Amino acid sequence: MRIRGRRRCKDCGREWSYFETGAVSCPDCESLRSVGVGDRERHTDSAVGLDLSAHRAALGEDADIGDVADELKTTLRDYVRQRGFVHSGDLLTVDDTVLAAAELLHAVDVFDRTRDPDEATRLYVLELLRGADNGERPPPSSVPDSMTAARGLAYASVLSEFCSDLGTWLDDNPDPAAGRARETIDTHVRRIDAVHGDVPTGESEALVRAARDLVTYLTEGDEAALSQARDRLSRLG
Repeated sequence: MRIRGRRRCKDCGREWSYFETGAVSCPDCESLRSVGVGDRERHTDSAVGLDLSAHRAALGEDADIGDVADELKTTLRDYVRQRGFVHSGDLLTVDDTVLAAAELLHAVDVFDRTRDPDEATRLYVLELLRGADNGERPPPSSVPDSMTAARGLAYASVLSEFCSDLGTWLDDNPDPAAGRARETIDTHVRRIDAVHGDVPTGESEALVRAARDLVTYLTEGDEAALSQARDRLSRLG
C-alpha cells in the first residue's frame, strides 16, 4: 500500500517519520490528532522490534518450552505478521531476524505438538530462542531431522511474503529479468508449501540466498548478483 511517511501533529505542529516509528501519536505532546503529509510511498514493513528476553527468562528449573509455548508463539506471530520488504519505497532484503523468528514459531509449534520430543529437538528450539531476536540463524547442517520441515515451512512463508512485496515493487520499478527470477523463486516456494516444508535444508538456504542476490542486483545494479541468483535457482531444477 502507499502511505504518507511523515505526520504532523494538529495540536503542537511537531512532525515525525511514521515509517521509522509506526506511531500516529505525537512524540512531544502525545496527541492522537495528526495528519499525514508529503508524498505517498509504497510501505509494507512496520517499525517493530523483536525481544524474546522475557520468554528466555521464563525458562527455568521448573519450566520448559511447552510451558511458554503459547506466549512465545503469540510474540513471534505478531512480529512476523508486521514484517515486510518495502520500506518507504525502498526494497529490503530477507534478513536473518525475520527468518529466525519464523523458524522459531514453526519449531515451537512442532515441539508443542510432539508427544515425546527428543533432546536434539529440544536443544535446537532453545538455540533458536537464544539468538533469534539478534538475527542468529543456526547453519543448515545443524538442523535435526525433526526440524527440517519446520525450517522449510518457515522460510517458505517468509519468501512468499517477499515475492508478493517484490512483485508490487516491480510494478513501480519494472525489470523483466528480475521478474522472471522472482517467478522462479515463487514457484519453488509453492512447491515447498505443497510438501509441507519437507525439503533439504540446503534447498531452503539456496532460495534465501537467491532472494538476497536479487535484492542486491535491484538495489545496487550488480549484474553479477543477478547471475548468482539465476545460478542458485538453476541448481534447484
